[in-house]
Amino acid sequence: MTEHKVVGRAEWQAARDELLQREKAHTRMGDELALQRRELPWVAIDKDYRFDTDDGPRTLAELFDGRSQLLVYHFMFGPSYQAGDPVNSSIADTLDALLPHLQARDVTLVLVSRAPLAKLQAYRRRMGWRVPWVSSANTDFNLDLGASSTGELTPPDGLPPIVAQNAAAAGTDVVGYLSEAPVVSVFALQDGVVHQTYATTWRGVEFLMGYYPILDRMPKGRDEGDAWQTWLRRHDEYNSQ
Repeated sequence: MTEHKVVGRAEWQAARDELLQREKAHTRMGDELALQRRELPWVAIDKDYRFDTDDGPRTLAELFDGRSQLLVYHFMFGPSYQAGDPVNSSIADTLDALLPHLQARDVTLVLVSRAPLAKLQAYRRRMGWRVPWVSSANTDFNLDLGASSTGELTPPDGLPPIVAQNAAAAGTDVVGYLSEAPVVSVFALQDGVVHQTYATTWRGVEFLMGYYPILDRMPKGRDEGDAWQTWLRRHDEYNSQ
């Protein structure tokens, strides 16, 4: 760690109390943003998407599994991928642990990817996840929701090192890797009609990465520097380095 100011308990408490006021203000602002998210207008989904699931083909409405709210994480696992990358896998680790708590609040959670179902099932078994994972390989769902692209891509200059590292870890090249994007899509089922209520991507999906809020409160913080996210490994690989 770098050199840091060291003070007595009283001075530390005064500084902590000052910061606490800013933290409380940040919390109140977060509450206001959460309300604004809930107040977003909805858009009806009228396209007949059919997903490959463990239980056979299912429509988008059937993915709700008897609940009224559906959270979809578009896990980056395209047709050319051979495995999930460490970053997306770390997100799935977090979501898997939350599954029963979300279900208790009328939320169904699923992962959706464009890779064939057999690939997704094999990787889920390796990772030991319970969270449902369905394939959109035979639908335009990921394309329509902005989580996938087709056609020849030209990678921009100045990509962070994590892109090439994740592409290699996923068993594909950079172009194939960048055909997918991390996206959260939220839906509501009301009177038999599915509506999209919210979506976010890239930095916006950080709320799914449960380790970052913890690291933000540690003395070293995220401690990533220019090596953004390159420290991440699949949960069964940390001790193999």
